Amino acid sequence: MKRKQKKYTIFDNVVVFPGTVEKLIARAHEYVENYQYDLANKSFEEALQYTEGDEVTLSVYAYSLYETKSYEKAKEVCEQLLSIGPTMYLEVMELYLTICMQLKQYKQVESIITSLLEEGAIPEEQIDKFERLKDINSNIADNAKKQEDIISNVNEIDQELFQLENFMSLPPNKQLNLVHELTTMNIRPIMHLLKAIVENENTHPFIKSIVLILLVEQQVDVNILIRKFGIEKNVNPSKMDLPTKMPQYIAVSKLIIEKLEKEPSTLEMVEYLISKHAIVTYPFEWLHYETEDVATSYIDLVRTMFGMVQEMDYELVEFLQNLEKLTELQEV
Repeated sequence: MKRKQKKYTIFDNVVVFPGTVEKLIARAHEYVENYQYDLANKSFEEALQYTEGDEVTLSVYAYSLYETKSYEKAKEVCEQLLSIGPTMYLEVMELYLTICMQLKQYKQVESIITSLLEEGAIPEEQIDKFERLKDINSNIADNAKKQEDIISNVNEIDQELFQLENFMSLPPNKQLNLVHELTTMNIRPIMHLLKAIVENENTHPFIKSIVLILLVEQQVDVNILIRKFGIEKNVNPSKMDLPTKMPQYIAVSKLIIEKLEKEPSTLEMVEYLISKHAIVTYPFEWLHYETEDVATSYIDLVRTMFGMVQEMDYELVEFLQNLEKLTELQEV
């Protein structure tokens, strides 16, 4: 009697059925196409437990890791990819160098590009691109050094001003000015005070956002419970994207550009409004409202501002109008 052929593979005592890895990788690609990079990374990571990964898989995985600011892991994947000699070697190398710059490994970037140029490894038509990348790296390194010098030379932050009771005794416009003064300073010594400000239920939503953005820009590793618009969420600024990099913001922007291709004035005003409002709602974006409805309502709102009367979703438009008031530090 003929023995039945085994229909599965075993990896470290885990049974993996045919097609499982392919499904995980296909799902990861789909997540990337929809800007769901965290989910994509999980699928890639699971799939790559059972396969070494081909050039395309590793390339997309590295890009997805880069989008979630997982720079160390992205660098490892790029190194694995470069070791197999990908057909798109220079594109992968460009991503690798960009990741190194994010990790502030400026000397390594300088050394690699210099070696590539000296060895003639870069085609003539791409030499300008890599020389520009080298110049950008040099400028960033110089600016980082200057910034470190500025931070080390500035007066220490007056922590008394950011004690919750003292801070909340000021009107919102004064609070905003104080926070703006922190943009050139190392805020880690007062991160516990800033955390208290963000977590305080009486802090104006716009002020909460500005403080949170400051923490994100400096990649401060602290857990914060933020409450806004009746929603609460635990966040860590070191792992967050800025408002303009959030998924719904990207989707709304894409839609309005498509819808207003022939209306540049309306497009400019809508883009201005969504960039402001994305700060107010950060990190919740447009709450429970659907992306298509948000884009349409912004267009309707701006058209009414231009004197055009039309049917619209009045509830959503009123919500957008309230966001505008909040950007002006009003209460709603």
